[in-house]
Amino acid sequence: MYYNKVEICGINTSKLTVLKEKEKIELLKRIRQGDQKARQEMINGNLRLVLSVVQKFTNRGENLDDLFQVGCIGLIKAIDNFDPNQNVRFSTYGVPMIIGEIRRHLRDNNSVRVSRSLRDLAYKAMQAKEALINRNSKEPTVEEIAKEMGAKKEDVVLALEAIVEPMSLYDPVYSDGGDTIYVMDQIGDKNSESDWMDEIVFREAMKNLGDREKQILSLRFFGGKTQMEVAKEIGISQAQVSRLEKGALDWVKKHI
Repeated sequence: MYYNKVEICGINTSKLTVLKEKEKIELLKRIRQGDQKARQEMINGNLRLVLSVVQKFTNRGENLDDLFQVGCIGLIKAIDNFDPNQNVRFSTYGVPMIIGEIRRHLRDNNSVRVSRSLRDLAYKAMQAKEALINRNSKEPTVEEIAKEMGAKKEDVVLALEAIVEPMSLYDPVYSDGGDTIYVMDQIGDKNSESDWMDEIVFREAMKNLGDREKQILSLRFFGGKTQMEVAKEIGISQAQVSRLEKGALDWVKKHI
């Protein structure tokens, strides 16, 4: 089932209701009073939100009907836990919940089908990385590896991610005085979730961060740079970038 067709999970997406923010708040208040009809209206009125998130996962070889159903679970959790008295739009709260549910599904049901060409590219990337380390006596960036191979940075990232278990991206690769750097910190995020998280979540929340934290998040998530590249640009260590980024993200999560 392809996302540009009008039906997903048997639902004609062209006829989905779109609620105004004021309508959502009223429904949420009724839900808090135990109104099950309002809860169903709220779910139906936000299915387009689920669809917009699911469409961002179209190139991962997953069944979109399954992802849509999983996304709906995230939507329901968001509806049940959202506080309408907070000065936050429901979509700002709901989108990360939907994303989180889908990502947990992908992680827990990891049946990675890596093509031979992708696996070959990953092995070439690891060989290039080893050669660069031997030549320069330092850890190369993804961009440097891609340049060494004559490949696109995005293709290298995709290949390396495809041959590892998803949770391995959270494995520590370096620790300095309590500041741990993880595998995922080595990879830029330019073509992942930034385009849409940018619009829905980060932009508003980042306004209240300090200048350095804003700069780090902008470079990392909107500029597609690795932590090492950010560290070089602003003149601090990668461990410091990691610590400041983590603190900024923790703050954003608490205020969205």
